[in-house]
Amino acid sequence: MQVTRLGGEGNPVRIVVHAGAGGVPASYGPEEHRACLDALERAARAGQEVLDGGGAALDAVCAAVVVFEDFPLFNAGRGAALTTDLTAEMDACLIAGDGRAGAVTCARSIRNPILGARAVMERTPHALMVDPSDELLAQWGVERADAGYFLTPRRLEDARRDRARFGGPGGGHGTVGAVAVDAGGAVAAATSTGGLSHGKLPGRVSDTSLVGAGSFARDGVVAVSCTGYGEGFIRGVVAHDIWARLRYGGAGLEEAVTASISENLVPPLGDGGGIIAVRPDGEAVVAFSTAHLWRAWVDDGQVIVPEQ
Repeated sequence: MQVTRLGGEGNPVRIVVHAGAGGVPASYGPEEHRACLDALERAARAGQEVLDGGGAALDAVCAAVVVFEDFPLFNAGRGAALTTDLTAEMDACLIAGDGRAGAVTCARSIRNPILGARAVMERTPHALMVDPSDELLAQWGVERADAGYFLTPRRLEDARRDRARFGGPGGGHGTVGAVAVDAGGAVAAATSTGGLSHGKLPGRVSDTSLVGAGSFARDGVVAVSCTGYGEGFIRGVVAHDIWARLRYGGAGLEEAVTASISENLVPPLGDGGGIIAVRPDGEAVVAFSTAHLWRAWVDDGQVIVPEQ
């Protein structure tokens, strides 16, 4: 397991982002690899600019995730992996540290699923909605996109290749997400995904859309965003498990994150993954048990994109 502990009191890290755990696709050349690193930097910078302007952690994580959803090489929004029916069914969840949360699952026409999740949180009494209708999206002022927007050449190429190998389409990186703490100490988490990269059946619900599985946040404690094979995060309610280890178990942040990975993301419960987490004092942890995790953060005003 690779673990990086960041910041803390006196040197706070305000935002951390990830764009999927697993491995870098062998089909990606140097230009695509560079584009992915640039997208990580742009996402972290977008969130930090919100915080630098006195904005809320909730706005910062949304800004960061929108950058990822608009980028076609990560598995969220436009770059979402396809189901075995060659459709994009996307999940997203937004959680504020004050307990508010909104999520969408199996969404087919939301251009930026994280903004759909925010609309559920702010415009409805609900916490989770399945594929909100175009009429609802219009009422909420959430931009929609036709199905063809998500059928990028790379995703269709992935689908053809993986249908031959696995019996269903897939490919690409995993879930994207961000965690942040603002000047007032409030935390927030945002997570978005196209779902399983291989053989995803229509109607499959990911950990990303389930509060406490792939994301969790509570002021005074922590904000968490997860990525990896989602069934393990669901079975272990991993994001909430980390919060509980901190809140009730008295664990430190690094201990809570690494213990949850070690206990929940191993066969037969799961198959590895990555986690980013930040506390109100700006202490952060980035940990992953997979071969790779796309990741970045802002430290002392500088966007850090580690060699990867």
